[in-house]
Amino acid sequence: MSRGGHETEIKLAMSDVDSAKRMLYRAGFRVHKRRLFEDNFVFDTPDGRLRGGAMLLRLREAAGKAIVTFKGRPIESKHKSREELETAVANGAAARLIIERLGFRQIFRYQKYRTEYKQPSRPGTATLDETPIGVYVELEGQPSWIDRTARTLGFAERDYINRSYGGLFLDWRRENRRKARDMVW
Repeated sequence: MSRGGHETEIKLAMSDVDSAKRMLYRAGFRVHKRRLFEDNFVFDTPDGRLRGGAMLLRLREAAGKAIVTFKGRPIESKHKSREELETAVANGAAARLIIERLGFRQIFRYQKYRTEYKQPSRPGTATLDETPIGVYVELEGQPSWIDRTARTLGFAERDYINRSYGGLFLDWRRENRRKARDMVW
């Protein structure tokens, strides 16, 4: 989730959910938002203009709520940093139809379970994402906080992942010789 229309984050690959939870707890993180199932729909123009420009238009549905998100082109950095504009919509199905009527088409769908963690009285957010292709912790906040927190959790800059879940899925599909179109359970 963006803070002020901009996001800066990294992903860290985890071996399993339980060890990720223990790691976060040892570092002082506590559950801020309980585990939720998210269904994400990514849209693009028929000619792939958004994907070609490293941008994203997404409709996320979780816990009976829907959010439309635009993500701009990433800034080259060790952290994934880019514009992020989000707005809640009252009706996800209607928002999907509006997006499609405007000429966009769904190009990818991905699902995950997400739990959000925070350290009391500290900036930044850690999310534990359980996906069909693996478990990841995302650290989002100021770059200095991300670097400090990653070190505290036992990670180095070489462990930083700046890929989107779409990119990670394409890598996974290639490595595992799968033809699945979407990253769904």
